[in-house]
Amino acid sequence: MLRLTELKLPLDHTADALRPAICQRLGIADTELLDFTIFKRSHDARKKSAIVLIYQIDVTLRDEDAVRARLHDDRHVVPTPDMTYRHVAQAPTGLQMRPVVIGTGPCGLLAGLLLAQMGFRPIILERGKAVRERTKDTWGLWRKHVLDPESNVQFGEGGAGTFSDGKLYSQIKDPNFLGRKVMAEFVKAGAPEEIMYVSKPHIGTFRLVKMVENMRATITGLGGEIRFGSKVDRIIIDNHQVRGVELAGGEQIASEHVVLAIGHSARDTFQMLYEAGVYVEAKPFAIGFRIEHPQTLIDHARFGPSAGNELLGAADYKLVHHCANGRAAYSFCMCPGGQVVAATSEPGRVVTNGMSQYSRAERNANSALVVNVEPEDFPGDYRKNPLAGIDFQRHWESQAFIAGGSSYDAPAQRVGDFLAGRPSTALGQVDPSYQPGVHMTDLSTCAPAYVIDALREAIPAFDKQIRGFAMADAVLTGVESRTSSPIRIKRGDDFQSINTRGLYPAGEGAGYAGGILSAGVDGIKVAEAVAKAMLAGA
Repeated sequence: MLRLTELKLPLDHTADALRPAICQRLGIADTELLDFTIFKRSHDARKKSAIVLIYQIDVTLRDEDAVRARLHDDRHVVPTPDMTYRHVAQAPTGLQMRPVVIGTGPCGLLAGLLLAQMGFRPIILERGKAVRERTKDTWGLWRKHVLDPESNVQFGEGGAGTFSDGKLYSQIKDPNFLGRKVMAEFVKAGAPEEIMYVSKPHIGTFRLVKMVENMRATITGLGGEIRFGSKVDRIIIDNHQVRGVELAGGEQIASEHVVLAIGHSARDTFQMLYEAGVYVEAKPFAIGFRIEHPQTLIDHARFGPSAGNELLGAADYKLVHHCANGRAAYSFCMCPGGQVVAATSEPGRVVTNGMSQYSRAERNANSALVVNVEPEDFPGDYRKNPLAGIDFQRHWESQAFIAGGSSYDAPAQRVGDFLAGRPSTALGQVDPSYQPGVHMTDLSTCAPAYVIDALREAIPAFDKQIRGFAMADAVLTGVESRTSSPIRIKRGDDFQSINTRGLYPAGEGAGYAGGILSAGVDGIKVAEAVAKAMLAGA
């Protein structure tokens, strides 16, 4: 099989145009093309009046050798790589010790699924609730101002990714095509098949809920066990070797292989690990606000007369500006046709995040506009207190709670007022989507001065790339503080903690992923490492 890349066709090409275009590009007759499948489809919208679709196609030919010999210098015609996933191990019959996975976000789910597929019967522990119960609790905050600290956007089956845009693209290096394995498992669980080939696949919250349930059923059907409401209070460590975990109710589970897939907001667990002597270090992250525009504005700025085209869908963007104060301001977790959601996990704090459904049909586009912060910015000495980034996050989340009226409403400000340095007292033409509600105010009290300065410089700069980005009535909502984990639980080449054998830090919470796809890939890598270690010790 050969892969043909950079095959360009106009946006409005007919469904039957692909086959003759392949034949023309390869210089073959139609009868020589036995079959083809789309590996990837993207678009080039730099020329808005003539947007083109760009395909990567895997083709099966009658005489592949002849075509390869004739086009051997063509870098856009290459052998299709073998992307088949093969398990690295199989559990021996009668293996008594079982691995433990903490967390059921994308990293924990994929780690648990892979271990179950290899026969290791993992025990998966989740502090929160099953996804449908969790959804009801999350709506309790969004609709009734009632927070459940153990069941919310951050905690519960599916992890933080369940209440997001469901983005499934990443810039990680993936030489073993583990991302394809993640995608294939998602499709088996109910994701649309198009995620296997569109350039920026997404699923959306409603579909993610059912997918997560289907993945749970697969894991349990293979002998795995998932326990909800099972918060790990202690890692049992003996002479730098994990021996098991202790739950909040006192139950102990013996295991010498524990996967930490706890997400970026498990602050009490971070504290417990640090106090237990597990090596933890502070790491950079970013902080800022959510910005909302009419989705139609972004569509027209990106796609011009092709705005609204079904194949293009709702337009997104990715922006970055290097500021005069040395900081970088950039867009993060852009949600086309979505909404801003309440994402706190602690009482007395306000945190924002973005979410979209599969249709991306809501009126507003939103993204985080954030600025990098370094461990040197945290209070105190991060070298003596590697959890100082948590203190930093909590401070600004508490400020946002106060600025929003101390009711879980979010503080908000019109962009025109923010740039002018004056408080907002009323909304304009952009109606913010944040639930439970917003309180118009001055956001300069909700982030460090250098963040405010950087964003005031960056927004007009972004307007040069997207006309209307700095529109006066666009809305900023705060505070976006959970962009990534504030710590890294450092691990070695064998994926184990550098000072605690049998402990496998994984995913976003450990500082090794940033999004659903990369977290899932990391879960696979860690599951493989656990399987190999268990076989070696069997």
